[in-house]
Amino acid sequence: MTDIRTPATTDEELLGAEVPTVAVERTEAERLQRIHDELVTGFKALQAVDCGVSIFGSARTPPDHPDYALAREVARRLGERGYDIITGGGPGIMEAANRGAREAGALSVGLTIELPFEERANDYVDISLVFHFFFTRKVMFVRYAAGFVVFPGGYGTLDELFEALVLIQTGKIRHFPVVLVGTAYWRGLLDWIRERMLAEGMIAPSDVGLVQLTDDPDEVVALIEAGASRQGRRPQPPRGTVTRG
Repeated sequence: MTDIRTPATTDEELLGAEVPTVAVERTEAERLQRIHDELVTGFKALQAVDCGVSIFGSARTPPDHPDYALAREVARRLGERGYDIITGGGPGIMEAANRGAREAGALSVGLTIELPFEERANDYVDISLVFHFFFTRKVMFVRYAAGFVVFPGGYGTLDELFEALVLIQTGKIRHFPVVLVGTAYWRGLLDWIRERMLAEGMIAPSDVGLVQLTDDPDEVVALIEAGASRQGRRPQPPRGTVTRG
């Protein structure tokens, strides 16, 4: 007799709906309604975002790490220029970016995701949302952002990075800067993209230029501002400390 596993998350229940060993807990109509409701909730909650920047990086980065300090500084500078800061809402680089936003008086947004283990929003978030579905969460990261800033991270960070690059490559979003921060960490990946993907004809030469690499907070701000300007976005001055919602 085959054991039936209870799905640990809503995502697993949806994606495992056709797998005999995963318990079916909802009808298709219920799943579609939940997806609809999650998108509506996100759209309503993020109406307050004027011009955001989504910042990604490892949840495992400790507060005493140089990457944490750099993410905090980059977010603070972007916040001072009027950009709202959007992260995954967790610890590590996400916390650092939300902290920098708070210090600048910019709106600090955390979009957490339902996981088998407990994941709560960090203490520097003004608007906190919990998503059940990765794909609805990804919509929010892109829709409300003028660009992505990506610090060293793992699979989740790479997932968001390449999601954005595919959307740019296929014309789904335009003039959308993707900035990698951490030259020592990212250089090998970019070399591989050029030496293997480009050299073997898997991408076009222009695709290599879809991502920028720097360690300079001023350059990050300049790249984001150039992209936002081409998009016709106009960030507002920081609104001061925002009461946590």
